[in-house]
Amino acid sequence: MTQFLIANMAPLMFAALVVFLLFGYPVSFALAAIGLSFGFLGIELGLLTPALFGALPERIFGIMSNDTLLAVPFFTFMGLILERSGMAEDLLDTIGQLFGPIRGGLAYAVIFVGALLAATTGVVAASVISMGLISLPIMLRYGYDRRLASGVIAASGTLAQIIPPSLVLIVLADQLGRSVGDMYAGAIFPGLVLTVLYAIYVFGVTMIYPKAAPALPPEARTLRGVKLLARVLLVLIPPLALIFLVLGTIFLGVATPTEGGAMGATGALVLAMINRRLTWSLLRQAMNSTAKLTSFVVFILVGSTVFSLTFRGVNGDLWVEHLLTSLPGGQIGFLIVVNVLTFLLAFFLDFFELAFIIVPLLGPVADKLGIDLIWFGVLLGVNMQTSFMHPPFGFALFYLRSVAPGKEYLDKLTGKPTPPVTTGQIYWGAVPFVVIQVVMVAIVIGFPGLVTGNLAKSGSDPSKIESFVPSESEDTQDQTPPDFGTAGGAKSGPDGDGKAPQSREADDLEKLFKK
Repeated sequence: MTQFLIANMAPLMFAALVVFLLFGYPVSFALAAIGLSFGFLGIELGLLTPALFGALPERIFGIMSNDTLLAVPFFTFMGLILERSGMAEDLLDTIGQLFGPIRGGLAYAVIFVGALLAATTGVVAASVISMGLISLPIMLRYGYDRRLASGVIAASGTLAQIIPPSLVLIVLADQLGRSVGDMYAGAIFPGLVLTVLYAIYVFGVTMIYPKAAPALPPEARTLRGVKLLARVLLVLIPPLALIFLVLGTIFLGVATPTEGGAMGATGALVLAMINRRLTWSLLRQAMNSTAKLTSFVVFILVGSTVFSLTFRGVNGDLWVEHLLTSLPGGQIGFLIVVNVLTFLLAFFLDFFELAFIIVPLLGPVADKLGIDLIWFGVLLGVNMQTSFMHPPFGFALFYLRSVAPGKEYLDKLTGKPTPPVTTGQIYWGAVPFVVIQVVMVAIVIGFPGLVTGNLAKSGSDPSKIESFVPSESEDTQDQTPPDFGTAGGAKSGPDGDGKAPQSREADDLEKLFKK
């Protein structure tokens, strides 16, 4: 029995973690409890030394002194202030008027505003709740299909997960040991493409089922012509200015992500003051919520540090590495398994828990395989976005459920009784958008230039990027899995220049790899 425990300590730790999570035990405490329990067991079995836990205080102090994580409370505070500043309400009202004359106009407005809020707040809850409170009653008033309306609002709110300044991108950059600025730069185009895919889906629905998303009637379009244009410009200037203040300064190298977050929080306070929404009550609520979310993140990080210390002590990292590198299909097999695993875990865990539990295990393996970690982080970010939309545990669905009408009510404008939005309608409305997010994962894999192209403009050397698709000569000469462009994986080509021969099929994938 003792030999069995010594030989299988790593898989037993992982299995114990799964059991704790299935029982609903808090993730941070589950990680810490398993790490300590198996650590003491390892000491008793002679597998570990008591000095192992002597490294814990220093590791925990390193978490508390991590400057990168300072961006989390700044961006959280900024999003919570903006949620109550009236900016979302003005945007939805005006952009809804702009798109109102066309079928699905309100849905397009929600998607557009969702992308803008994502680029300013970076908080999913703030976006979903704001749009649910403001736009859902209007969409129901004018006859939108409840499943379409619910799905559009929930999915557009989750754009805050992948469009900078996303909180999950900060955590992924920290866990992968990469720059937050590079992670932001790599995520911009995938976020925009995902936004376009949402709009394409709405267009398809309106073409097949015109009654599912009718245009606003003339009496509902109160703004027209020059007045509408002036109003649109007026409401777009503040969020665009805030986006430049936060993201522009980061991409230009003027500010670090933490400094950008601090400027964004200041800008949010200024906008709230301009709209006369800044009160002591608002500040107190925002600060309390920020403190709770930040504490949640730090506790999970401390727990994962305790777990990873013991896990690495029993060679768990080598076990995971051997398990994943021995998969059939090489790097492609690794990516398929990782994405399927992430997608399935997203049914039960939120993105913070996924980032702190699986990314520290997968990152080193991906790095050893030669996969660019910025690209890998963005890919995981897109995949983790589904955790907000998965029925029945998606947090975006919970947020929308909390503000959607649960019983029949009288419409404030028309005075007519309006049926409620059921939980089943919210869940079914989310399903098509989960499928779109999975399609986006495939697009990021198939077109890595969406991520790496923006990095190349900011300093990467595209000439050093190799292809991972081997030629026939490589297949016959070497049966080992192809390297993702690492120097060690380059084979001598016909010209003897040491570069890997490239095939025409690899053109779209050649920017995937290490700089």
